[in-house]
Amino acid sequence: MFLQFIQNGEFEKLLNKNINFKSLYPKSYDEYNKIKKLLISLRILLFKNNIYKKYIKNNYDVEVAFLEGPITNILSSKNKNTKKIAWIHTDLSSTHENTFKFKIKKIINKKIYKKYNNLIFVSNQNLNEFNKIYKIENNKQVIHNYLNIENVLLRAKEFNADLPKNNIPNFVTVARLVEAKALDRLITIHYKLIKEGYNHRFFVVGDGPLKSKLEELIVKLNLKESFFLCGQKENPYPYILDADFFCLLSYTEGLPMTLLESKILNKYIIITDNSSKEALEGYENKKIVENSEDGIYNGLKEIIKNYPNIKISETSSKDENNEIINKIKNLLGD
Repeated sequence: MFLQFIQNGEFEKLLNKNINFKSLYPKSYDEYNKIKKLLISLRILLFKNNIYKKYIKNNYDVEVAFLEGPITNILSSKNKNTKKIAWIHTDLSSTHENTFKFKIKKIINKKIYKKYNNLIFVSNQNLNEFNKIYKIENNKQVIHNYLNIENVLLRAKEFNADLPKNNIPNFVTVARLVEAKALDRLITIHYKLIKEGYNHRFFVVGDGPLKSKLEELIVKLNLKESFFLCGQKENPYPYILDADFFCLLSYTEGLPMTLLESKILNKYIIITDNSSKEALEGYENKKIVENSEDGIYNGLKEIIKNYPNIKISETSSKDENNEIINKIKNLLGD
């Protein structure tokens, strides 16, 4: 059975039709107002056992909470007859501030995670940060995200993104329009570079709660001809393939799927210095910049100046994928 928190996720259409698929709520989380979101959180916190019994009616050998938050909380409900596994994608050092709210959250999360047999992390840095915050002795393991290489290559050629080609570098990023992705910072840096004569274009594929705010900033800085919010795309791969560079210049990351997808498409990748750099170990076509406005500005300026001379090396991700599959099989008890 596949249980998700909210409906209308971007990968729902890709699920096998034979999967027993259920959602706790029928809308996207962003469609609910603040009061409804608070009530949802309280319901899960106070009545998770009732929710668990309502949706998990059959006996399962393994239960996997594949995303932090509500589902991890619900599946932590007691059941001695099942093996419980929680997947952790987030860099927790960025989500735990020294405030009363986060101290309470830390206490609650620690109780939740202690109920799992195995905790799986998508990067070594995420595991290390978790160990600093939560002193618990669960079985822990790092398994990088798996990607269907053939599917990415095939879908990248489904259509042509038709990005403009006139010797001006095109940068693309695929990201949710949320604070952690630092897109307002990126727009400001883009404006500074354009003003200084370093012509380039940015295409952002994705949607999110900050869309209106970012659109206003683009209009305010008169960037409508060089910085584009393309919206959510069911298939973002042609945009990545057609661009000159893929960027992910966030404040924080886990091990982003978009980086792995861009590696498969053999793109030159530019990221900020955070835990996502683990995804690029051994990958030659990359530039890691300091995670600051000056660091990103200097890194992008260098790329734009050297744009005609940047060479791309051929790479392969197949060996890593085989290793990931074997780790997952062993975890689930193949």
